[in-house]
Amino acid sequence: MEVLDNKCPGCGAKINFNPVNQTWDCDYCGSKFTLEEMQKYSNASSVEVNTEQIQNKTLDKFVTYHCSNCGAEIMADETTVATFCVYCGSTAILKEKIENGRAPDLIIPFKNTKEDASKAFSNVTRYKPLMPKEFRQLKNIEKISGIYIPFWAYDIVCDGNVTFSCTDTSHWSDSKYRYTKVDRYSSTIEGHFDYEKVLADASSRFKDELMDSIEPFDYQELKEYNHAYLAGFFAEKYDVSEDNAYIRAKERTMNTCVELAQGETHHQSSIINNNQFNLVKSSTNYIMLPVWMVNIKYKDKLYTFAMNGQSGKMVGDIPIGIKETIIWGLIIFIVTFLICLLVVLL
Repeated sequence: MEVLDNKCPGCGAKINFNPVNQTWDCDYCGSKFTLEEMQKYSNASSVEVNTEQIQNKTLDKFVTYHCSNCGAEIMADETTVATFCVYCGSTAILKEKIENGRAPDLIIPFKNTKEDASKAFSNVTRYKPLMPKEFRQLKNIEKISGIYIPFWAYDIVCDGNVTFSCTDTSHWSDSKYRYTKVDRYSSTIEGHFDYEKVLADASSRFKDELMDSIEPFDYQELKEYNHAYLAGFFAEKYDVSEDNAYIRAKERTMNTCVELAQGETHHQSSIINNNQFNLVKSSTNYIMLPVWMVNIKYKDKLYTFAMNGQSGKMVGDIPIGIKETIIWGLIIFIVTFLICLLVVLL
């Protein structure tokens, strides 16, 4: 596969990836190009993905934005201008050239636009009177950014069996007594499971629970990595190794296997007695997944909202504002007092 420059083949201006049409659009001359059309032009270099060459030439197209406030490092193509840190909102950032790193194997391009993300965020925060005002401020909504988050994706095979200690309890009574019967069983469930692309977040900057909550992604839309997909977006650099991330992927897979086996016992309760499931990692891919996100600072704490850039699923926690709680408490008290006073007078 050819690796494309993020420039318009027609006029040489900056060209961005359009998530809606899945094309590269030039705002300067109005041209639109598909991936196949882009690959026909001379600005595409004939470099094969995942060779030693591509590791260097692909990443040479990017710069790193380093935040002096929170230490975050994000990648962007050389034409992208960063005015704030997507993690903490700070404007104190430095622009540096990327020296090395591993190029991803696969990518799922964005399907949702920034307008979609802003609308989803507004819907989440709507009709919440106790929400702090910071979450309604336009300047924070405008900071919603599209970021490709790095993930390790493992193909894992699970074989073996797990033994459960199971019980069934029944109750009945007659005219004199109440009876309880407890039946105890030992149940062994054998299984073979094949899992494709079990995800583990490759960035320590994101909470694993947050990344889990925006799943699933549709793997049918995975593409071979091409840095042209990053045009107009940011990309996080991975800082969690393949081996360290596998620990979590393995735990997630094991929990799923045991849960499925437990569902086959068909008893009222079951406790694991002996787990003989064995997990084997058959392959690993380094992939980039699309996420719209915004961080809002309130009371010296950052609250992260993230939206799956493919499915549009939005997640995030909204705190309760102290001022808003006091104001609404007073309003409710005054309204209740006036109603009661009106009832008494009438």
